[in-house]
Amino acid sequence: MTSHNAVPRPENRWRHDPALPLLAIDEPPPYNVFNPDGASPYLLLCEHASNRIPRALGDLGLPEAERRRHIAWDIGVSALSLHLSRTLDAPLFMTNYSRLVIDCNRPLGVPSAIPETSETTEIPGNLGLTEAEKAQRIETLFTPYAEAIARRLDLLQQHGERPIVIGIHSFTPVYFGKQRPWHAGILYGAATEFGRTLIRELRTEAGLTIGDNEPYTIHPDEDYTVPVHADARGLPGALIEVRHDLIDTLSGVGAWGDRLTRCFEIASRELG
Repeated sequence: MTSHNAVPRPENRWRHDPALPLLAIDEPPPYNVFNPDGASPYLLLCEHASNRIPRALGDLGLPEAERRRHIAWDIGVSALSLHLSRTLDAPLFMTNYSRLVIDCNRPLGVPSAIPETSETTEIPGNLGLTEAEKAQRIETLFTPYAEAIARRLDLLQQHGERPIVIGIHSFTPVYFGKQRPWHAGILYGAATEFGRTLIRELRTEAGLTIGDNEPYTIHPDEDYTVPVHADARGLPGALIEVRHDLIDTLSGVGAWGDRLTRCFEIASRELG
């Protein structure tokens, strides 16, 4: 018997029964690998490449305009990552689903891993998830990507190589209504010498404002790629953040891709 005082169940058309597969047979896998045999010491990671949402989750309760915004993906980074993979001859691991479903650059269990709110936008399809629903997203999308990168790094290190881990990101020019002054930023943790070399080289170009651990900083409570795949292994690593309005065209991607390629090549030579 239902009590007259029972709280109505929330809207659930964006929810999915975790007893059923999250991805249909014709949907893309959790991630793709490009140029797997690339000879570069760089290993490129692109965690926010796509705004795709599994069909089983509908649109997460968001209109198309919101799903196309920066809250759902890093605009321009898919093209920039592919450009760098080609010019550096570097392997690239790229996710295929939106960070609103699960963020592959966040430690598991933190609120931002499956955000209920992103910037000022509520994500209806992420509200009140059960532990089973969260676990399915982790097991389907996060774990395969993270473990594939770990296996690659294990193999390289077992062969005596010292890979350089780079996460490729973009940031919105305006955040919470505040204009950001940077054209790009280099974020780093333990690899201070490597990070500052990249900053030094980018700052040689006139007219560029380059952030040093800005617009964000690396922190193990909010980041996964650099703390786990680089710092914890004693490997050089950094995140590259480019303002997304500078890489939302092919010409912008080409310009920033060539600029970063030059800086990466110098930094890798200095590492020896």
